[in-house]
Amino acid sequence: MRKMSLAAIAIGVFALVAALLFRPAADQANAAQGASPPSSADQAAAAARERRKITDDPMVPTNAPKAYDVTIVEYFDYQCPYCRKAQPVLAALLASDPKIRLVYRDWPMFGGASITAAKLALAAKHQGKYVAFHDALMQSTGKLDDKVIRAAADKAGVNWSRLQTDLKTHQADIDALLDRTSQQAAMMGLQGTPGFLIGPYLVPGGMDYANMKKAVAMVRANPTGDPAKEPKEQ
Repeated sequence: MRKMSLAAIAIGVFALVAALLFRPAADQANAAQGASPPSSADQAAAAARERRKITDDPMVPTNAPKAYDVTIVEYFDYQCPYCRKAQPVLAALLASDPKIRLVYRDWPMFGGASITAAKLALAAKHQGKYVAFHDALMQSTGKLDDKVIRAAADKAGVNWSRLQTDLKTHQADIDALLDRTSQQAAMMGLQGTPGFLIGPYLVPGGMDYANMKKAVAMVRANPTGDPAKEPKEQ
């Protein structure tokens, strides 16, 4: 996907997860029961529950400082060039701001090598090497293959023999996690990588460091994504 500017976001690229994940199902249920549409408070509560399914899935790797106040969820593929460009941006952002939690949502879309890399990275979580392996894979160039993936694992200090065992042992959980991530991305309308959920806002595309910082500031100023509190376009 192309890189998104904050100016583009300000005129409508941000989309509330409440609208994408909750309202369609709620409208259908209310219509079937003859009930009134849900209140804004009900929608906000439902949106928060849906976001927690994305941000707090116990199977999903995270980089979470104790005092974080903003969560960024990244949907990515290890062969996506824009995802690779986003990796140093996110690293710099985390280094400069100790109150950001990063949630890693592996969403392999570029074929078999991407799927293999995602599964192995998720298996590496069981030896505490997910983030190191993730970063090494993102720093790869060109198409992935078995040799490149193994080199990234070695660079990250992954025990390859244990990795194969963990992959086999946790295969069902890893497959289920990748399925959940794919379903969530589809429900939110993402059509490619990268995609970012920054607080309650969805950004379908890459961002540079300055705009990522501004987006984080927007979340802190308006944590619930209330449209009434959004700054007016000049």
